[in-house]
Amino acid sequence: MSRTNIDIDDELAAEVMRRFGLTTKRAAVDLALRRLVGSPLSREFLLGLEGVGWEGDLDDLRSDRPD
Repeated sequence: MSRTNIDIDDELAAEVMRRFGLTTKRAAVDLALRRLVGSPLSREFLLGLEGVGWEGDLDDLRSDRPD
């Protein structure tokens, strides 16, 4: 783990701390980062991947499925 100095919104940090019973801003930031990383990718992000170069044949992939 590394140490980083950041400017954060005190009201947002306080709200996270209140909602989750946390006692430090560090814990609030850690929780927020872990939840963000663990959340599914957003629709907008996934749509942004359209056309990035996947090449394949879906019909061929589907032919391997048992009926």
